[in-house]
Amino acid sequence: ADILDSYLRTDGVWIFTRNKEFYKTNNEKECAGKCEAERNFTCRAFLFTRKKLQCLTLAENAKMTVAFSSTDTVLYEKIIYLMECKRGIGTDYRGTEAKTQRGIPCQKWAEKIPHKPKYTPEKYPNAGLEENYCRNPDADESGPWCYTTDPATRFDYCAIPECEDQCMQCNGEDYHGEVSRTESGLECQPWDVQEPHMHGFILKHYPDKDLKMNYCRNPDGELRPWCFTTSPKKRWEYCNIPRCNTPPPVSGLGSQCLSGKGEDYRGRMAITESGKACQHWNTQFPHKHGWIPDRYPCKGLEENYCRNPDGEKKPWCYTTNSSIRWEYCTIPPCDRTEEEIAGMNNVPVQVPLTEECYRGKGQSYRGTTSVTVSGRKCQAWSSMFPHTHIKTPDRFPDADLRDNYCRNPDGDSSPWCFTTDPNTIWEYCNLKRCDDHTQE
Repeated sequence: ADILDSYLRTDGVWIFTRNKEFYKTNNEKECAGKCEAERNFTCRAFLFTRKKLQCLTLAENAKMTVAFSSTDTVLYEKIIYLMECKRGIGTDYRGTEAKTQRGIPCQKWAEKIPHKPKYTPEKYPNAGLEENYCRNPDADESGPWCYTTDPATRFDYCAIPECEDQCMQCNGEDYHGEVSRTESGLECQPWDVQEPHMHGFILKHYPDKDLKMNYCRNPDGELRPWCFTTSPKKRWEYCNIPRCNTPPPVSGLGSQCLSGKGEDYRGRMAITESGKACQHWNTQFPHKHGWIPDRYPCKGLEENYCRNPDGEKKPWCYTTNSSIRWEYCTIPPCDRTEEEIAGMNNVPVQVPLTEECYRGKGQSYRGTTSVTVSGRKCQAWSSMFPHTHIKTPDRFPDADLRDNYCRNPDGDSSPWCFTTDPNTIWEYCNLKRCDDHTQE
């Protein structure tokens, strides 16, 4: 098997860790070899930079420390250290559970109080006896256990859930199981074969999509894993992969700037590159679409923010203009250096202050207040719920009807909004008039 098969790959992510070693390698496989051979600490992950061909072996993974966006960097995390479940009797369990099934904290494996241990890190260096984590160094049939901190109880078993190898998180983009039949029972066609169906999903074109054998996969952002079938009459079909009960692991942070194609962008830009307001993802007006947030739980389809759920060349959104279905958004690129990223921990973010007052009737007001005089929350201008109206961004293109911010598109006496209270259609906003001597 490929040495990288036991690692989870994440592009464009950098993590900070105290324990690390630098190596010069030619590729990711050589770097993985350095991680496997690391003796200074337990190597849980490694970073590889393509331009510098620099390899960093790491004692921590993204689950244990802070992650940032970093162009040109690839993070590889050992899957075994990300799993908080056991396979079989759990001899390879390397999770971080540190209490028994009765809730008693575990004793550290290297300590001798309150119990003198038979199994120690020195005697069993390959058993993962770190800290006070539950382990199974003696292949106990009942699974991982630990010495307890209760003098009256020498050891006890831990409540480690079974791994759900054949389940999927999100939409199954990271599903690596071995189901190879479709939901109707048809056998899957191997990915490296072009019969009975010719296709473009070739391993060399999709090297990070794990297109092995004839296993069900989701290389193109479909609703769930699928495969081409061996039946000439049925080109492809979804596979019946159950959804995991546990929440998906959080690997890294959503980026606030454009890295690669921006598939991990989670910023709040909601205007297209031509200045049009974005349609909310959970609405079907003015454009009907299939990118419904509930169907795609890990794509970040919040509010009307620009996103890239389908691998387009950069983030985009449907527009509130009924004659223009969608457009790309202009997202600032990530070109921070390592030093700048490191400095982000210490430098406070400077948030520009906008003056929350209006002049005249407030038709020029462009602030972000979205609360009425009575404290009700404003309804988004592009939404038709709970109140249907005609004050839409495409009908009033110069009024800046973004999100649910207070505005005055029709020349009323002051900024106002529709409210989210079904019993109150609209109200003026909780804004004061600017002092004439205050600069805009």
